Amino acid sequence: MRILLSNDDGIKAAGIEALVRALHKEHEIIVSAPMKQQSGMSNALTIGTPIEVARDKMLEEKYGIEAWAVGGTPADSAKLYIEAFMTKDRPVDLVVSGINHGANLATDIIYSGTVGAAMEGYFHDIPSFALSLDTASKLTYDEAAEIFARDLAKLMPDAGKVFLYNVNFPLFLKDGLPQYVYGRQGKRDYLNAFTREERDGKVYYTMAGEVYDSDKGSATDIYATEQGYISITPLVADMTDYVALDQQLEK
Repeated sequence: MRILLSNDDGIKAAGIEALVRALHKEHEIIVSAPMKQQSGMSNALTIGTPIEVARDKMLEEKYGIEAWAVGGTPADSAKLYIEAFMTKDRPVDLVVSGINHGANLATDIIYSGTVGAAMEGYFHDIPSFALSLDTASKLTYDEAAEIFARDLAKLMPDAGKVFLYNVNFPLFLKDGLPQYVYGRQGKRDYLNAFTREERDGKVYYTMAGEVYDSDKGSATDIYATEQGYISITPLVADMTDYVALDQQLEK
C-alpha cells in the first residue's frame, strides 16, 4: 500500500519515525507532517498565508522514503499532500496520523490535531487511522508501531470502505497481549484548566488542568484503555443532530 503518514507533534517526533520504521519495509511510505509541534489544532487550516514546505532529508536518507515538512497545521500537512502533491496515477491508499505523544480519548478527540490530520484523509475518501499512546504507557512508540503494522490487515474493514478510526494504545496490555475493543467516545474535561500569572505588568493564562472523566462507562474508549485494551472508536465528520432534525421535520 501507499501510506501517507502525518501527525501533530511535528516531523521530528519519535512517534512518526516509529511508524516509518515499522511500515516502510512492507509499504510505500510518504510523510507530510508539520515542521513543529501543533497539538490541539483540530481541523484548523492556514487560510490566505503562504505555507512553507521543505524536504526532510533525515527521514528520506535514513529510510528511502518521500518526506515533507510543512509549515502549517496537521490538517494542512495532509491536505497539502493529497491535493497538491499526490497524482491520480499514484493515489494514497491509507492515511495514518500519529503516533501521538499522549492519549486522544473522549472529548479530547474534538481538539486533537492528530485526529484532524487523519480526518483530511477521510474527507478525501481515503481510509484513515489516528493513533495515540498515553504518555505514561509501559509501551514504547516502537512497540505500538510494530503492533499496528503487524495487525494492520485485520484492522482494515471490508475492501473499498472509507473509514476513520481513532486508536488509543493503553497504559499496559491486558495479559501482555494486544487486544482490541471497539467503543464509543467518552466524556472528559479538565479541572482548574487555567492558571493565571502576571509578568511585566501583563496578565497571562496557561491552559493545563487535571483530568476529570464524567463518562467512562464500560462501552467507552476511556474504560477500554484503563483495562489494558487497545481502543478503537469509529468516527464520522457529519455533525448533524439527526434526532433534533427528525423532531423538527415531524412538526
